[in-house]
Amino acid sequence: MSIYGYRNTQGGYAPYGGGYGSAQTMGQSVGPAHMYGAPQMNHAMGMQAQQAMMPPNVPSGAMVTPGGTTIVGPMTEESYIENILRMNRGKKATVYMTYENNREWNAKIFKGVIEAAGRDHIILSDPATGMRYLLLTLNLDYITFDEPINYEYPFQGGVISNVTPMNGQS
Repeated sequence: MSIYGYRNTQGGYAPYGGGYGSAQTMGQSVGPAHMYGAPQMNHAMGMQAQQAMMPPNVPSGAMVTPGGTTIVGPMTEESYIENILRMNRGKKATVYMTYENNREWNAKIFKGVIEAAGRDHIILSDPATGMRYLLLTLNLDYITFDEPINYEYPFQGGVISNVTPMNGQS
């Protein structure tokens, strides 16, 4: 018998519970507690108690009242870099990126017009060369603009997407 009270030989106790029809699935306890005369607990009742202890799923930004009611507030845009870039689509920008462990170039600068932005990427186009760059925000250090940027949310909870008009254009 092992130090945990389980036999490790063929025909002994299963250390992690049994399958269908085993003593554990039939509501009987198997293992050291049962062998030493400890009180038995029905396996199904134990599962119910465990499920009751699980916290409820609460959406981000929501709150739970002391009575357990979940209150979900209105969805509003947050000030993520992707949303700021989407509000400035069509503007020329200089994007500074760092690539660690790269022998050829550790840091690189990209210049171009912001075409689109997502949670993990920025798409720039260079009007001089026609080259388009798909850049991962993981490598982003910072971005500069030669003109003022749009930062105020005029949409009152609306969603800013890649099809939102550029710079007030329709």
